[in-house]
Amino acid sequence: MDWDKLRIFHAVASAGSLTHAGDTLHLSQSAVSRQIRALEEGLDTTLFHRHARGLILTEQGELLFDATRHMTKRLDTAAARIRDSEDEVFGELRVTTTIGFGSLWLAPRLPALYEKYPDLKIDLMLEERLLDLPMREADVAIRMKEPSQADLIRRRLMTINMRLFASPSYIEKHGMPASIEKLGTHRLISQNASAAQVSAGATLVRELMSHSIGSTLSVNNYFGVLQAVIHDLGIGVLPDYLTQDFPDLIRVLPEVESAEVPVFLAYPEELRQSRRIEVFRDFVTEEVIAYRRRQREAEAVPAA
Repeated sequence: MDWDKLRIFHAVASAGSLTHAGDTLHLSQSAVSRQIRALEEGLDTTLFHRHARGLILTEQGELLFDATRHMTKRLDTAAARIRDSEDEVFGELRVTTTIGFGSLWLAPRLPALYEKYPDLKIDLMLEERLLDLPMREADVAIRMKEPSQADLIRRRLMTINMRLFASPSYIEKHGMPASIEKLGTHRLISQNASAAQVSAGATLVRELMSHSIGSTLSVNNYFGVLQAVIHDLGIGVLPDYLTQDFPDLIRVLPEVESAEVPVFLAYPEELRQSRRIEVFRDFVTEEVIAYRRRQREAEAVPAA
């Protein structure tokens, strides 16, 4: 089977359009169309249904697209492993994690990694959806629960808890609630309990909402919750790792917190020898060790 035709077919199937595929491949629409017709003739089948809004894969087209998708992933993996040098670290590394952890903990620490490896190109994909690592939707993931797939290498980094925080000026103006029942006189800022988030956080939000909270603000990620808190809008449900980078935050009701949330780093078994994975894994591990040390030191201060 002609590899060039398969490459063009894959681009058309991904784009759903001859024109868009042509733009990606730097080919004219007529050239793309000829290659697709030749592939269909060679396979003696129809791969696309044509209609006014674009192209839709036939059943046979879906089978072929599934095959080319797997081929593309394998080729990407092979190319990544070839590019990895024993002594140099360069090229793209696709990292996925949640919006909150990625924007509030990981991203602020990346300058140190780039300073050491300036030729590294990190594609940071922040979303709550779990990307498929074996299918190479990402190279490495930091997840708020242990990955269930057996063909992943995983390392437990740390645990976090969801707690209540407010700004100093908010507390000065509205006072510190003496008990969880007194939260009803304050505005609670959180993710909606039904939104995609760690289950322990959702459980805590549901528990807090059971105490007849009057005013609320729901945000779909912790970065937004933090922005609302530091701008004095109310008391927010936030991860405890924020206290080191935002030391002015005041913890509210110290007895109230979620269950522990484990944080794991994971990557595909086939990338075990990747230098880019190695340096990223070691960097994150070192940052976590430093974070834990500072946390122990901070907790020891009141007892001194």
